[in-house]
Amino acid sequence: MREAQQFSFIEGFDAFGVPDALPQLPLSLHYRSKSVEVAALLDTGASVNVLPYSLGIQLGAVWEEQTTSVILAGNLASVEARGLLVSAQIGDFDPVRLVFAWSLSDDAPLLLGRMNFFLEFDVCFYRSRLLFETRPRV
Repeated sequence: MREAQQFSFIEGFDAFGVPDALPQLPLSLHYRSKSVEVAALLDTGASVNVLPYSLGIQLGAVWEEQTTSVILAGNLASVEARGLLVSAQIGDFDPVRLVFAWSLSDDAPLLLGRMNFFLEFDVCFYRSRLLFETRPRV
C-alpha cells in the first residue's frame, strides 16, 4: 500500500468573518502545455470537481472547444459548466487525470469532489489536529 501524505488545514475566515480552518490540498494542474499551482478545497459533499472559469483560461482551455455540458447543483445550479479533463500532480504521487465541471463563473471555488477526486484518492480527516491524509487508491 502506498504511503499517505499529510497536509495541514488552512486557517482563515469564513464568509461571516468567523475564524475557521479548511482542508485545502496543494496541487499542480496540467492541461496541454500549461500548468498552474493551486490549492483546492476538499469537499465530500460536492458531487463533482469544480474549476473556476479564470483557472481554466490560465490553463489554456478554450470554452468553445468544450462540448460536454455539466449540470451543477446547490448554490452553483444557475452556473453553466462544461467538462474539462486535466492532469493533476499531488505531492510526490503519480499524476492522475481529473475531470472538472469548468464553470462559466469565478464565483465557483476550486473544489475536489466525489466525481472523480474521491474515486482516485482516499482521504482521512483529523479535524481536531488540523490535518488530513491523502493516499492514492489501491
